[in-house]
Amino acid sequence: MCGIFGVYNCSDAAELTYLGLYSLQHRGQESAGIVSSDGDRFYTKIGEGEVQEIFSQDDLVKLKGKIAIGHTRYSTFGASDIKNAQPIVVKCSKGLLALVHNGNLVNAKYLRKKLEEVGAIFQTTTDSEVILHLISHSKEKNLIDVLKKTLPRLKGAYSLILMTPNVLYAIRDPYGFRPLVIGKLGRSFIIASETCALDIISASFVREVEPGEIVEFKDGRMRSFLFAEKNNKSFCIFEYIYFSRPDSFIEGRCVHDVRLQLGRNLFRENPTDADIVISVPDSANSAALGYAYESGTPFEFGFIRNHYIGRTFIQPRQKIRDFSARIKYNTVKTVLNDRRVIVVDDSIVRGTTSKKLVTMLKLAGAKEVHLRITSSPIVSSCIYGIDTPTKKELIAANYSVDEIRKFLGVTSLYYLSVDGMVSATGLKKEDFCLACFTSEYPVK
Repeated sequence: MCGIFGVYNCSDAAELTYLGLYSLQHRGQESAGIVSSDGDRFYTKIGEGEVQEIFSQDDLVKLKGKIAIGHTRYSTFGASDIKNAQPIVVKCSKGLLALVHNGNLVNAKYLRKKLEEVGAIFQTTTDSEVILHLISHSKEKNLIDVLKKTLPRLKGAYSLILMTPNVLYAIRDPYGFRPLVIGKLGRSFIIASETCALDIISASFVREVEPGEIVEFKDGRMRSFLFAEKNNKSFCIFEYIYFSRPDSFIEGRCVHDVRLQLGRNLFRENPTDADIVISVPDSANSAALGYAYESGTPFEFGFIRNHYIGRTFIQPRQKIRDFSARIKYNTVKTVLNDRRVIVVDDSIVRGTTSKKLVTMLKLAGAKEVHLRITSSPIVSSCIYGIDTPTKKELIAANYSVDEIRKFLGVTSLYYLSVDGMVSATGLKKEDFCLACFTSEYPVK
């Protein structure tokens, strides 16, 4: 996942980056960082935890300059360790560089081995550092030429923001796996993972960075360069289903509206009589509303989510049933008692959390529990930047739908079809990466 954000040509660059990262907090909570530039040197603040825990007002004052980039991390490649936090800053043959990365390179280990063979020394275990080493080793002089030669060597998913002391570059891989958008605020340019990060600073949306494109922000203007021929776009459909905030826009479609349609499609594919519809908050809220609208079944709040969960080092000494689920959710017993309940959720991965939630619903008195999932069964691991388990841990890769139903203890279980997912977006099947549902990987 990860959230990335950049500001070019603004006296409050660090402050705007802080606000942008705050809006992208849902994309990663392990660590965050900001690097700014005054044209001569970089100023850096990186820490573990959430954005509001890391940065103080004094920190932001010290992050000087009119250019800044930021990152909020969700680890996939590389351990959850402060040394792997971003932005990554280096001084190399191409000068001072800072980089933030959302995605996952599938050939990172191969590239790292080749670089180490010619003397490269790595400071982190992330795939992102490989990109900076490749840039440093390039024989080209002009940075655009360096990028045009370097980027085609990368295989996999990457939305990047690269910073020099005076220039920003927004880059998206040729398949467009991960989102990246450009905004405008007066004479300033903004780069962000999602449009919701533009909204918080009142920036206007300009356009998305195209697959295979380098967008350069230099001398007060924006220029575009292509480094690869356009492939069939392979945008991650999970951005619509789960990752992106519902108020963000992707390909001109509001994520909330797509999720409403996912819920409508669920009912159309598998109509079920029930007393109420509830969601597993928050990612399934919009879809549950869509299911309720389409079915005419009342929407209720059956689960209440605790939004103030920090790191929990304390485990209860007494045995509390399903503690890990209860610290995040609790049930509203008067809503659930003696009711036939439709529960809408976005996905089932291992099945362990779903089983705990079903147990809680039954303890609250639910008479029937019908589980409806807005995605198809996840049968393969994602290799492009989502930390999904190995195939042997994915419940749908090893058991039939009826076996999963019995394991979860639900009255019925239905997954939305691949066509049902795609049609909700208004786009074509060829526009998406569906590898976790079909085992067909766009990049091997």
